[in-house]
Amino acid sequence: MRTRLTPFAKFLILIVVVAALFFGYRMLSNSGAIDISADLPNPTEQKKENSKADEKPTNFEVQKFDFTPPAPNNGTLKGVVELGAAGFNSFIVEIDRNKNWSLKKAEWGNSLVYDGLASGKDITQGLKQYIANMLDYGVGGRDIHFVVSSGAAKIAATQKIISGIKMLGYVVNTVTPEKEGQLALRATLPDAYQDKAFVVDIGSGNTKISWIDGNKVNGLETYGAKYYVDNTNPSEAYLDARAKAAKISSSKTRTCFILGGVPYQLAKQVRQGDERYTVLKAPGAYNPDGAKEEAGLNIYNAIADVTGCKQFVFDWDANFTIGFLLTL
Repeated sequence: MRTRLTPFAKFLILIVVVAALFFGYRMLSNSGAIDISADLPNPTEQKKENSKADEKPTNFEVQKFDFTPPAPNNGTLKGVVELGAAGFNSFIVEIDRNKNWSLKKAEWGNSLVYDGLASGKDITQGLKQYIANMLDYGVGGRDIHFVVSSGAAKIAATQKIISGIKMLGYVVNTVTPEKEGQLALRATLPDAYQDKAFVVDIGSGNTKISWIDGNKVNGLETYGAKYYVDNTNPSEAYLDARAKAAKISSSKTRTCFILGGVPYQLAKQVRQGDERYTVLKAPGAYNPDGAKEEAGLNIYNAIADVTGCKQFVFDWDANFTIGFLLTL
């Protein structure tokens, strides 16, 4: 005779099986045979990674900087005009045989001149006046040079200005971002700081980071202070600047010599008299004025954060184009 289970009996058997499976799993997991957390993300690690893209502005106590560069002896006046992404900068410099130099005259950010030349006005006439101002100061015609920044080279209007310069018989020198960083280091980094400092140049079109490694000058490029024009996310700019600066040897991060338009604006707020070197406040101590300054501070913060550097020194006289003159 065949015995048939009632529905209630089947239900009781099902409960027993489920209970056995449950308690068996609990016993195995408690004993370590099964790691129930192996496939789950680590909350601590996840938070650490997310914080890299949303880092609060770095704060630190400003460290004093005391250095006087050697003055040139019986040097020669030389002039250079930088075609930058935001406009013209011009410099007249005295340089001696030992490559000691001093800045005699500078004109920063002539964006109106740049805009006028780029908008179809008489390029040749405008450039002639620019050159005439240097000649009147005492710079020889053969000692006037033109250099196009790596950021400006990306702008279509720059080619029009380059053509105008060539029509006057001058050579137009173009540089890569890596070379621009190397030239900035040449003009900015004192010999006494070569083994303990690096150089940052935050331009509008890009940022150059450079340092000396043995006999080699390393130069890297990251986003500039106008990355927002291309709708670049601030976190992306921060992370890229951080990744590039992370490649600097820790032995070279005691001091950073910093250049560029945004650092210039930051230095203006704390400059004492007519000092050549101004130590910037920490990124978190500034309230940005406008989109460009906010973007520049984001890059500054990324570099300060990853390097741990607490002494960012703005050089009021240096520029990568002066580094170009020092190579002649």
